[in-house]
Amino acid sequence: MDAHYYAVDLKWTSERKGELSSTELNTKFDVATPLPFPKGVEGVWSPEHLLTASVVSCFMTTFLAIAENFKLEFTDFSCKSAGKLEQIEGKYLMTEIALNPELTIKNEADKEKAERVLQKSEAACLISNSIKSKVILNTTVKVG
Repeated sequence: MDAHYYAVDLKWTSERKGELSSTELNTKFDVATPLPFPKGVEGVWSPEHLLTASVVSCFMTTFLAIAENFKLEFTDFSCKSAGKLEQIEGKYLMTEIALNPELTIKNEADKEKAERVLQKSEAACLISNSIKSKVILNTTVKVG
């Protein structure tokens, strides 16, 4: 596979805020220092949110591809996530990102396969594999 590049531009707008955009995308949005930090901005995406979002969205897209390959029939998928920021040896690090997917499948007989697909999805997620943070997977598979 050849290398792929994803262009993201940032323009500082005021105080601790900037605007993210891409020539490849139609939407722009604000990003800012998060609240726990001095002059943090409430209600605006932060780099910490974006890192967590990158992991959870990659997990979802990887899951969708693997579920299709395994012919796993499901009726619902959602995933809550939380990134943990800690100060270690004087540096701030995102030490872990917890993924809490909730999957609803059609058939009880597919429960083991569903669990396997979720585990494979986390293991194959390219963003998870690209970061130092520990990724924790807590799965819930329901039949309905």
